[in-house]
Amino acid sequence: MNAAGTLGFTPDPRGLKDLGGLGAFVTNPISLRPRLPTAQPALIEFPGGFLLHSGLPNPGFAAIVKKYSARWARADLPVIVHLMADRPEETARMVRTLETPENVMAAELGFAPLLADDIILMTVDMCRGELPLIFSLPPDQLLSLGPRLIEAGAAAVSIAAPRGALPPPRLEADPKAGEPVTGRLFGPSLFPQSLNLVREAVMANMAIIGAGGVWTKINVDAMLAAGAIAVQADAALWGFDWQARSSPD
Repeated sequence: MNAAGTLGFTPDPRGLKDLGGLGAFVTNPISLRPRLPTAQPALIEFPGGFLLHSGLPNPGFAAIVKKYSARWARADLPVIVHLMADRPEETARMVRTLETPENVMAAELGFAPLLADDIILMTVDMCRGELPLIFSLPPDQLLSLGPRLIEAGAAAVSIAAPRGALPPPRLEADPKAGEPVTGRLFGPSLFPQSLNLVREAVMANMAIIGAGGVWTKINVDAMLAAGAIAVQADAALWGFDWQARSSPD
């Protein structure tokens, strides 16, 4: 399947020619209230990947459900709605609303950096209901928190894009150009760590959706062979030819 933030809010063959190659469609991250793009968006390359800082803009949960729920119902793929789940009470309201639209197979819940484990665990209790819950966790939280979430009732955990920081691109021209830029990390260089994380999660008896650096079918097959129940691809779906970008020519 695609990872949240890669293909929009509803399946659209114009955005990806081979939607039939996916087993499910994951929406862009959705917040309860509208979010504007960050004031200083950035895409900064590093060897083997890039950092992306966008602010996760979206028109808000109510507007998205109103606009897209009928399209979700008609879609050829089952839909997983990704929610920004920083406040358990608000997340519970959104999850309950998603129990009504047809063809929504699960809610995937993503969280702000450094959110306390107790709040994430509280979200399981408050959101448990008819809809399966997938908890999207960063690599540094997945092995410690994931088993507790599964025990509490989560259907699965998925690997969120890790975060990092890079100097601003203008730093070479101006050594005082400012603070490092933080954002989510993408690219094939992430795959070895992601595959190892899947392996360790399976050893801990977690239902794990593999992600991170998935760029080829071989990557997908390796994660499934390691025991992942599914695999998410992210920026590879944008047609980013990494070999061409990395070529000295």
